[in-house]
Amino acid sequence: MANQYPNDKLKIFSLTANEPLAKEVADQVGLPLGKLSVKRFSDGEIQINIDESIRGCEVFVIQSTSNPVNDNLMELLIMLDALMRASARTINVVMPYYGYARQDRKASSREPITAKLVANLLEKAGADRVIAVDLHAPQIQGFFDIPIDHLIAEPILTEYFQGQGLEDLVIVSPDHGGVTRARKMADRMKAPIAIIDKRRPRPNVAEVMNIVGNVEGKTAILIDDIIDTAGTITIAASALIESGAKEVYACCSHPVLSGPAIERINNSKIKQLVITNSIKLPESKQSPKIKQLSIAPLLASAIIRVFENKSVSTLFE
Repeated sequence: MANQYPNDKLKIFSLTANEPLAKEVADQVGLPLGKLSVKRFSDGEIQINIDESIRGCEVFVIQSTSNPVNDNLMELLIMLDALMRASARTINVVMPYYGYARQDRKASSREPITAKLVANLLEKAGADRVIAVDLHAPQIQGFFDIPIDHLIAEPILTEYFQGQGLEDLVIVSPDHGGVTRARKMADRMKAPIAIIDKRRPRPNVAEVMNIVGNVEGKTAILIDDIIDTAGTITIAASALIESGAKEVYACCSHPVLSGPAIERINNSKIKQLVITNSIKLPESKQSPKIKQLSIAPLLASAIIRVFENKSVSTLFE
């Protein structure tokens, strides 16, 4: 671990969703993780005990609301209530992955906006600030009436590919909504972009229509924020190869990788899938095609900057 951070008013706690990432973040900051216990009763109820004083402290709680989404979210809400009742000075929620972010608008009549509901719950439970990574929809920041710092993992993914010696690159967005993300990577790598024009007839089902841009003879890098069942990304990879791409890499910030995702990736035209550890990757989802990068240095830098009242946006300049 690095040298002790020179302020005993900074505390970092981890809940159960992604303890390895939280431990790495705490090590980067130079602090031990805060002491707490998380227990579950036989009926599924969660009990949390904070085993050290946090009175007057600035507390950061690290919790991805990934699968099991509802359990992890409820665990976080209970922890926030405990911190508030224990007189923490400020309560900062660090969410490497924000569950329910894809439900950010009413796509049809009588639908909820669940991403907004989650924001309301976090605020009501006692959060003073949220630090999130690559929100599926940037406008989710506007769902909060408390400060929110929106971190970006794309520079970490880009740096990895820059070190691989790849040539004749084209950066590909798997849909129109991801063009801004693809453009940022393309600008850093001084490469052109292409766009997969797709139609999604129903959730988790994607149909490729055509490719906008030249990919013939090029090494394509698909970039997305979330890969869930991997249907979109594997269909896109096949379409790129059929359109003349030399080889296809893919990357994402959040490896949800549910259902048939691993099987699809292993059987796909994707040469390598590069992901971050915003979501803990269990052994059952390991694959020789998957390379995982750590966002711990990014989260640690953001925590220190928030604690020291310094700019977070300068991390990306």
